[in-house]
Amino acid sequence: MDIDCLRLFVLAAEKLNIGSAGRDLGLAPAVASARLAKLERDLGADLLHRSTRKVSLSLEGAEFLPYAREILAQDAAARAALGKTGVVATGTLRFAAPSTFSQLYIAPILPEFLESHPGISLDLRLSDTQFNLIEGSFDLALRNAPLVESALKGRKLADDTRILCASPEYLAAHGRPATQQDLTDHRLIAFRDRKPRPLTSSGQPAGLFDPGNSACRLVIDDGLSQKLATLAGAGISVNSIWSVQAELSDGRLERVLPDVQVQDGAVLWLVYPKANVLSPKVRVFMDFLLEKIGKAPPWSGI
Repeated sequence: MDIDCLRLFVLAAEKLNIGSAGRDLGLAPAVASARLAKLERDLGADLLHRSTRKVSLSLEGAEFLPYAREILAQDAAARAALGKTGVVATGTLRFAAPSTFSQLYIAPILPEFLESHPGISLDLRLSDTQFNLIEGSFDLALRNAPLVESALKGRKLADDTRILCASPEYLAAHGRPATQQDLTDHRLIAFRDRKPRPLTSSGQPAGLFDPGNSACRLVIDDGLSQKLATLAGAGISVNSIWSVQAELSDGRLERVLPDVQVQDGAVLWLVYPKANVLSPKVRVFMDFLLEKIGKAPPWSGI
Protein backbone atom coordinates (compact mmCIF):
# COMPACT_ATOMS: atom_id res chain seq x y z
CA MET A 1 0.00 0.00 0.00
CA ASP A 2 1.41 3.36 -1.06
CA ILE A 3 2.33 5.43 2.03
CA ASP A 4 2.11 8.67 0.06
CA CYS A 5 -1.44 7.84 -1.05
CA LEU A 6 -2.40 7.05 2.54
CA ARG A 7 -0.94 10.36 3.69
CA LEU A 8 -2.97 12.14 1.02
CA PHE A 9 -6.16 10.31 2.04
CA VAL A 10 -5.74 11.16 5.74
CA LEU A 11 -5.10 14.80 4.93
CA ALA A 12 -8.08 14.94 2.56
CA ALA A 13 -10.28 13.32 5.21
CA GLU A 14 -9.21 15.90 7.79
CA LYS A 15 -9.62 18.87 5.47
CA LEU A 16 -12.59 17.47 3.50
CA ASN A 17 -10.90 19.07 0.51
CA ILE A 18 -8.86 17.04 -1.97
CA GLY A 19 -7.31 20.04 -3.73
CA SER A 20 -6.15 21.62 -0.48
CA ALA A 21 -4.73 18.31 0.76
CA GLY A 22 -2.87 17.88 -2.50
CA ARG A 23 -1.39 21.38 -2.39
CA ASP A 24 -0.11 20.73 1.14
CA LEU A 25 1.77 17.75 -0.30
CA GLY A 26 2.97 19.58 -3.41
CA LEU A 27 0.47 17.93 -5.77
CA ALA A 28 -1.77 19.51 -8.37
CA PRO A 29 -5.50 18.92 -7.70
CA ALA A 30 -5.83 16.60 -10.70
CA VAL A 31 -2.87 14.51 -9.55
CA ALA A 32 -4.25 14.32 -6.00
CA SER A 33 -7.64 13.16 -7.30
CA ALA A 34 -6.00 10.53 -9.49
CA ARG A 35 -3.92 9.15 -6.60
CA LEU A 36 -6.95 8.91 -4.33
CA ALA A 37 -8.89 7.16 -7.07
CA LYS A 38 -6.03 4.65 -7.43
CA LEU A 39 -6.04 4.01 -3.66
CA GLU A 40 -9.78 3.36 -3.78
CA ARG A 41 -9.34 0.92 -6.69
CA ASP A 42 -6.57 -0.90 -4.83
CA LEU A 43 -8.78 -1.20 -1.73
CA GLY A 44 -11.97 -1.94 -3.65
CA ALA A 45 -13.89 0.69 -1.71
CA ASP A 46 -15.04 4.29 -2.14
CA LEU A 47 -13.37 6.18 0.69
CA LEU A 48 -14.66 9.65 -0.15
CA HIS A 49 -17.93 10.97 -1.51
CA ARG A 50 -17.28 13.76 -4.02
CA SER A 51 -19.62 16.41 -5.35
CA THR A 52 -19.14 19.75 -7.05
CA ARG A 53 -19.54 21.50 -3.70
CA LYS A 54 -17.93 19.31 -1.07
CA VAL A 55 -16.11 16.14 -0.11
CA SER A 56 -17.25 13.84 2.69
CA LEU A 57 -16.09 10.55 4.16
CA SER A 58 -17.97 7.45 3.13
CA LEU A 59 -18.83 4.83 5.73
CA GLU A 60 -15.93 2.72 4.47
CA GLY A 61 -13.65 5.77 4.56
CA ALA A 62 -14.58 6.53 8.18
CA GLU A 63 -13.87 2.92 9.15
CA PHE A 64 -10.56 2.88 7.26
CA LEU A 65 -9.30 6.27 8.53
CA PRO A 66 -7.97 5.15 11.96
CA TYR A 67 -6.09 2.27 10.30
CA ALA A 68 -4.57 4.66 7.76
CA ARG A 69 -3.44 6.96 10.58
CA GLU A 70 -1.93 3.98 12.40
CA ILE A 71 -0.01 2.84 9.31
CA LEU A 72 1.44 6.34 8.93
CA ALA A 73 2.36 6.40 12.64
CA GLN A 74 4.04 3.00 12.31
CA ASP A 75 5.99 4.25 9.28
CA ALA A 76 7.18 7.37 11.11
CA ALA A 77 8.11 5.38 14.22
CA ALA A 78 10.04 2.83 12.15
CA ARG A 79 12.01 5.58 10.44
CA ALA A 80 12.79 7.18 13.79
CA ALA A 81 13.93 3.82 15.18
CA LEU A 82 16.37 3.50 12.28
CA GLY A 83 17.91 6.82 13.18
CA LYS A 84 16.19 8.84 10.48
CA THR A 85 16.64 12.09 12.36
CA GLY A 86 15.11 14.00 9.49
CA VAL A 87 11.65 12.71 10.49
CA VAL A 88 9.61 15.80 11.39
CA ALA A 89 6.49 15.74 13.54
CA THR A 90 3.62 16.58 11.22
CA GLY A 91 -0.10 16.02 10.82
CA THR A 92 -3.24 16.60 12.84
CA LEU A 93 -3.15 15.41 16.46
CA ARG A 94 -6.55 14.59 17.95
CA PHE A 95 -6.48 15.21 21.70
CA ALA A 96 -9.28 14.77 24.27
CA ALA A 97 -9.12 16.37 27.71
CA PRO A 98 -11.32 17.64 30.57
CA SER A 99 -12.58 21.12 29.72
CA THR A 100 -11.84 22.89 33.02
CA PHE A 101 -8.25 21.67 33.25
CA SER A 102 -7.66 22.53 29.62
CA GLN A 103 -8.99 26.07 30.02
CA LEU A 104 -6.73 26.69 33.01
CA TYR A 105 -3.49 24.99 32.01
CA ILE A 106 -3.42 23.70 28.41
CA ALA A 107 -5.05 26.38 26.26
CA PRO A 108 -2.69 29.17 27.47
CA ILE A 109 0.43 27.25 26.36
CA LEU A 110 -0.83 26.01 22.98
CA PRO A 111 0.53 29.01 21.01
CA GLU A 112 4.04 28.12 22.17
CA PHE A 113 3.62 24.51 21.03
CA LEU A 114 2.21 25.48 17.63
CA GLU A 115 5.01 27.97 17.11
CA SER A 116 7.62 25.31 17.88
CA HIS A 117 5.99 22.66 15.65
CA PRO A 118 4.64 24.33 12.49
CA GLY A 119 3.89 20.98 10.87
CA ILE A 120 1.34 19.95 13.51
CA SER A 121 -2.31 20.95 13.74
CA LEU A 122 -4.33 20.26 16.89
CA ASP A 123 -7.91 18.97 16.96
CA LEU A 124 -9.03 19.25 20.59
CA ARG A 125 -12.15 17.73 22.13
CA LEU A 126 -12.59 19.38 25.53
CA SER A 127 -15.26 17.87 27.74
CA ASP A 128 -15.60 16.37 31.20
CA THR A 129 -17.20 13.39 29.44
CA GLN A 130 -14.59 10.72 28.70
CA PHE A 131 -14.37 9.85 25.01
CA ASN A 132 -13.54 6.36 23.81
CA LEU A 133 -10.05 6.83 22.38
CA ILE A 134 -10.15 3.89 20.01
CA GLU A 135 -13.66 4.40 18.62
CA GLY A 136 -13.09 8.15 18.37
CA SER A 137 -9.72 7.76 16.63
CA PHE A 138 -8.00 9.96 19.20
CA ASP A 139 -4.23 10.03 19.30
CA LEU A 140 -3.96 11.08 22.95
CA ALA A 141 -6.12 12.00 25.93
CA LEU A 142 -5.79 13.44 29.40
CA ARG A 143 -7.62 11.50 32.09
CA ASN A 144 -7.98 12.46 35.74
CA ALA A 145 -9.03 9.05 37.01
CA PRO A 146 -7.33 5.73 37.80
CA LEU A 147 -5.94 4.08 34.67
CA VAL A 148 -7.89 0.83 34.53
CA GLU A 149 -8.61 0.25 30.81
CA SER A 150 -6.45 -2.62 29.55
CA ALA A 151 -6.51 -1.24 25.99
CA LEU A 152 -4.71 1.95 27.03
CA LYS A 153 -1.17 2.89 27.97
CA GLY A 154 -0.25 6.04 29.83
CA ARG A 155 2.33 8.34 31.32
CA LYS A 156 1.69 10.18 34.55
CA LEU A 157 1.44 13.93 34.07
CA ALA A 158 0.95 14.93 37.72
CA ASP A 159 -0.73 14.00 40.98
CA ASP A 160 -4.39 14.99 41.31
CA THR A 161 -4.71 15.70 45.02
CA ARG A 162 -8.30 16.30 46.11
CA ILE A 163 -9.37 18.25 49.16
CA LEU A 164 -12.49 19.52 50.91
CA CYS A 165 -13.45 23.18 50.38
CA ALA A 166 -16.13 25.64 51.39
CA SER A 167 -16.64 29.38 51.13
CA PRO A 168 -15.96 31.66 54.14
CA GLU A 169 -19.65 32.66 54.03
CA TYR A 170 -20.81 29.06 54.34
CA LEU A 171 -18.43 28.37 57.23
CA ALA A 172 -19.53 31.54 59.01
CA ALA A 173 -23.18 30.53 58.71
CA HIS A 174 -22.89 26.79 59.45
CA GLY A 175 -19.72 26.42 61.47
CA ARG A 176 -16.39 24.79 60.68
CA PRO A 177 -16.11 20.99 60.97
CA ALA A 178 -13.46 20.01 63.51
CA THR A 179 -13.48 16.27 62.75
CA GLN A 180 -14.58 14.00 59.93
CA GLN A 181 -17.63 13.00 61.99
CA ASP A 182 -18.82 16.62 61.92
CA LEU A 183 -19.32 16.37 58.16
CA THR A 184 -22.59 14.47 58.67
CA ASP A 185 -24.14 17.69 60.02
CA HIS A 186 -23.14 19.75 56.98
CA ARG A 187 -24.43 20.33 53.47
CA LEU A 188 -22.17 18.21 51.31
CA ILE A 189 -22.18 18.74 47.56
CA ALA A 190 -22.14 15.36 45.83
CA PHE A 191 -20.88 13.98 42.56
CA ARG A 192 -23.44 12.18 40.42
CA ASP A 193 -22.67 8.74 41.82
CA ARG A 194 -23.01 9.96 45.48
CA LYS A 195 -20.59 7.21 46.50
CA PRO A 196 -18.56 7.68 49.71
CA ARG A 197 -14.97 8.74 49.18
CA PRO A 198 -12.26 7.68 51.63
CA LEU A 199 -10.39 10.37 53.56
CA THR A 200 -6.84 10.17 54.87
CA SER A 201 -4.81 12.28 57.27
CA SER A 202 -1.01 11.94 57.30
CA GLY A 203 -1.46 8.87 55.15
CA GLN A 204 -3.79 7.17 57.63
CA PRO A 205 -7.52 6.44 57.13
CA ALA A 206 -9.66 9.29 58.44
CA GLY A 207 -13.24 8.26 57.65
CA LEU A 208 -15.38 9.10 54.64
CA PHE A 209 -16.77 12.00 52.68
CA ASP A 210 -20.25 10.51 52.48
CA PRO A 211 -22.97 12.72 50.94
CA GLY A 212 -25.53 9.94 51.37
CA ASN A 213 -25.12 10.18 55.16
CA SER A 214 -25.41 13.96 55.41
CA ALA A 215 -27.72 16.84 54.53
CA CYS A 216 -26.93 16.50 50.82
CA ARG A 217 -29.42 18.41 48.66
CA LEU A 218 -27.18 19.20 45.69
CA VAL A 219 -25.76 16.72 43.16
CA ILE A 220 -23.61 18.12 40.32
CA ASP A 221 -21.78 16.10 37.66
CA ASP A 222 -19.64 18.98 36.32
CA GLY A 223 -16.49 20.03 38.18
CA LEU A 224 -16.59 23.72 37.30
CA SER A 225 -20.27 24.05 38.22
CA GLN A 226 -19.56 22.32 41.53
CA LYS A 227 -16.81 24.82 42.29
CA LEU A 228 -19.06 27.76 41.41
CA ALA A 229 -21.79 26.42 43.71
CA THR A 230 -19.22 26.04 46.49
CA LEU A 231 -18.07 29.63 45.96
CA ALA A 232 -21.69 30.74 46.24
CA GLY A 233 -21.98 29.09 49.68
CA ALA A 234 -23.96 25.97 48.77
CA GLY A 235 -21.91 23.66 50.97
CA ILE A 236 -18.72 21.60 51.27
CA SER A 237 -17.36 19.89 48.16
CA VAL A 238 -14.47 17.78 46.93
CA ASN A 239 -12.13 19.64 44.58
CA SER A 240 -8.82 18.97 42.86
CA ILE A 241 -6.17 21.40 44.10
CA TRP A 242 -5.40 22.38 40.50
CA SER A 243 -9.03 23.49 40.12
CA VAL A 244 -9.19 25.75 43.20
CA GLN A 245 -5.64 27.06 43.64
CA ALA A 246 -6.61 30.64 42.68
CA GLU A 247 -9.64 30.69 44.99
CA LEU A 248 -7.63 29.28 47.90
CA SER A 249 -4.90 31.86 47.34
CA ASP A 250 -7.24 34.86 47.36
CA GLY A 251 -9.46 33.57 50.19
CA ARG A 252 -12.65 32.98 48.22
CA LEU A 253 -12.47 29.33 49.28
CA GLU A 254 -11.04 27.73 52.41
CA ARG A 255 -9.89 24.18 53.09
CA VAL A 256 -12.15 22.21 55.37
CA LEU A 257 -10.24 19.81 57.65
CA PRO A 258 -6.91 21.11 56.26
CA ASP A 259 -4.94 17.99 57.15
CA VAL A 260 -7.36 15.71 55.28
CA GLN A 261 -7.18 14.58 51.66
CA VAL A 262 -9.60 12.57 49.55
CA GLN A 263 -8.11 9.27 48.42
CA ASP A 264 -9.97 8.04 45.34
CA GLY A 265 -6.96 7.04 43.24
CA ALA A 266 -7.15 10.05 40.92
CA VAL A 267 -4.01 10.85 38.91
CA LEU A 268 -3.57 13.01 35.81
CA TRP A 269 -2.62 10.59 33.03
CA LEU A 270 -1.71 11.12 29.41
CA VAL A 271 -3.14 8.03 27.75
CA TYR A 272 -3.13 6.55 24.26
CA PRO A 273 -4.33 3.28 22.70
CA LYS A 274 -1.96 0.44 23.57
CA ALA A 275 -1.98 -0.82 20.00
CA ASN A 276 -0.65 2.48 18.67
CA VAL A 277 3.00 3.18 18.07
CA LEU A 278 3.87 6.61 19.43
CA SER A 279 4.08 8.80 16.36
CA PRO A 280 6.40 11.83 16.38
CA LYS A 281 3.46 14.24 16.71
CA VAL A 282 2.16 12.44 19.81
CA ARG A 283 5.60 12.10 21.34
CA VAL A 284 6.47 15.81 21.00
CA PHE A 285 3.09 16.91 22.40
CA MET A 286 3.41 14.56 25.37
CA ASP A 287 6.94 15.79 26.03
CA PHE A 288 5.73 19.39 25.80
CA LEU A 289 2.95 18.84 28.37
CA LEU A 290 5.28 16.95 30.70
CA GLU A 291 7.82 19.79 30.51
CA LYS A 292 5.36 22.67 30.90
CA ILE A 293 2.93 21.13 33.40
CA GLY A 294 4.24 17.87 34.83
CA LYS A 295 7.77 19.00 35.69
CA ALA A 296 6.58 21.66 38.16
CA PRO A 297 2.76 21.76 38.35
CA PRO A 298 1.53 25.35 38.81
CA TRP A 299 -0.58 24.27 41.78
CA SER A 300 2.17 22.35 43.60
CA GLY A 301 2.79 25.14 46.13
CA ILE A 302 -0.79 25.13 47.45
